[in-house]
Amino acid sequence: MHPKIDILAFAAHPDDVEISAAGIMIKHKEAGLKTAVIDLTAGELGSRGSAELRKTESEQASLIMQLDARENLGFRDGFLEVNESTLMSVVRIIRKYRPDIMLINAETDRHPDHGIAHTLVKRAAFLSGLVKIETHSDGVAQAAWRPKAIYAYIQDQFIHPDVLVDVSEQWEKRMACLMAYSSQFYNPASSEPLTPISTPEFMKNIEGRSVQLARHIQCRHAEGLNTVRPLGTNLLTDLI
Repeated sequence: MHPKIDILAFAAHPDDVEISAAGIMIKHKEAGLKTAVIDLTAGELGSRGSAELRKTESEQASLIMQLDARENLGFRDGFLEVNESTLMSVVRIIRKYRPDIMLINAETDRHPDHGIAHTLVKRAAFLSGLVKIETHSDGVAQAAWRPKAIYAYIQDQFIHPDVLVDVSEQWEKRMACLMAYSSQFYNPASSEPLTPISTPEFMKNIEGRSVQLARHIQCRHAEGLNTVRPLGTNLLTDLI
């Protein structure tokens, strides 16, 4: 049986997690938790770079985040669908890693794949908990599993967060993780097409958002999440 993962982050494309939640992943790894990322597509339709280069970049980012595992499910970039085949692939992955917490794409965003990925993974998380759905991995039957909590990270379009995480101490490593995707972001020497995330202003936006969110919890940098299901607690003081 594969070692259990504490926090499993899903992404429609390689670099989605790095853009929006790398600090959160790094912070929880530093706290001793096991972390992993599942990319649904290879980002092969991206205007810059290639699927092969994105793979190399994601491997570099994974090393910086010190992930315990990373996989790519190979779904079609730009043509992501919620169907039995994609749902069952995600169910098998959830049952393989048995996460307590999952991070997923934003419910709505500029790229259509992001919202579709949100729906796909959220639905698969429910199905994964149904004992009458049978799945196998390497010929061995998998037990039903449902995460205790699911959070959506904030992407291109701003969504008011429900939860803020202080990532001040992880900020430099978080940005190094992002810059592992050198093909996707600002490079004055590049002759590839300009995209919304390859301008110098995009990096300013990443930092500006983190500083704006940080003001609410009185720190230097923060990343935000939205709850997919209501939070539960025994005492309100546990949420302070």
